[in-house]
Amino acid sequence: MDMHSPDTAVSSSPLGEEETPWLSAKEQQFWRAHLEVAKLLDYQLGRELQPHNLASNDYEILVVLSESPDRRMRMTDLATATLQSKSRLSHQITRMESAGLVLRQDCPGDRRGLYAHLTELGWETMQKVAPDHVRSVRHHFIDRLSPEQIDAMYAALAPIAEHLRALRGRA
Repeated sequence: MDMHSPDTAVSSSPLGEEETPWLSAKEQQFWRAHLEVAKLLDYQLGRELQPHNLASNDYEILVVLSESPDRRMRMTDLATATLQSKSRLSHQITRMESAGLVLRQDCPGDRRGLYAHLTELGWETMQKVAPDHVRSVRHHFIDRLSPEQIDAMYAALAPIAEHLRALRGRA
């Protein structure tokens, strides 16, 4: 989608401006590079999880559960943490449950609530896959940047992440 256009174009904007604040050529180049890197990195990391019979979403769920107290989390909180709808997460957990990686457990005191709990096999899988995944992240992303670039990118991205989390109610 072309995000820069003639000055005559008018549209409604979430910022409430009458005229669209089109991206400059440099801003558009940066935006598209960001999108391409995000997609290509996700694709490559996903490919490198395939030999472990995991998708990127599976790995993310394993990570979140492995870092949670008692290696479990309420399904609604897990959906929020992984940016998935409750329905999509439920299907994902069903597949992971079939693979023996997670279990659903009732929440005491909440008949409708459920926990997703990392099984021993899920924990072992996480321990086996994490070193390969970290090597991939390092090879395809971290090692491509200098320490100064990492600092600058973090400084640039952290406020954007904070803004977007606040929009979701997770600041």
